[in-house]
Amino acid sequence: MSHLQYDWESPVWRHWIDALSEKTMLIRYDERGTGLSDWVAEDISFTAMIADLESVVDAAGLDRFTLLGVSQSCAVSVAYAVRHPERVSGLILYGGFVKGWRKRSDSHEVATHEAMTALIREGWGQNNPVFRHLFTAMFIPGGDQVQMHWFDELQRISVSPGNAGRLHEAFGEIDVSDVLSQVTVPTLVLHARKDAAVPFQCGREFATGIHGARFVDLDSANHVLLSNEPAFDQFVREVRRFVAETT
Repeated sequence: MSHLQYDWESPVWRHWIDALSEKTMLIRYDERGTGLSDWVAEDISFTAMIADLESVVDAAGLDRFTLLGVSQSCAVSVAYAVRHPERVSGLILYGGFVKGWRKRSDSHEVATHEAMTALIREGWGQNNPVFRHLFTAMFIPGGDQVQMHWFDELQRISVSPGNAGRLHEAFGEIDVSDVLSQVTVPTLVLHARKDAAVPFQCGREFATGIHGARFVDLDSANHVLLSNEPAFDQFVREVRRFVAETT
């Protein structure tokens, strides 16, 4: 969930953009069906997400680069690195999951996410942010009132209720467990210890499944790390060191 233009102003994402682009070139794109990408997307599938990343890399003319995946994009990044190891100098995975919520075989989690899908489709686009605030509280429980308001608005601005529901369902079907052992590029995995949006163990699965991957445990409850917490400073230090070592 992103919006290339709106994120520049956001107190939730602006510090990410500033920090990641301070010493390196940062190339970002909005997922299909969201942000400034076309909202009319018949195919919202994991296969289409990988193809989109391939298209962005080719359009940007990148020969070799560090690839950063956040949340569901971690699995997309893993799939890309397996297909194109010659182009990826290093792989960074933050807050991600190997298997989507429907594939993790937890009946309670499946029931919860199915209820969330219904809430997304019914309440995401309303002017009253009460439905969206549920997701805000999961993603940035440590946020202040201003940050939470911006995150509420990001949800409304970045994606339609229909697309949000379809994406949530698509994320539930993701499963890259069979290809983790095929990752051959240097890999850094980071995850917030008390992440309420994506369980901590989901991040550890990347580190245990990818040979030689290094895992960093971040002391935070926020799925999106906020600017005023030590965990974000640690994230930036780890990322910069990794990029310097692998390029």
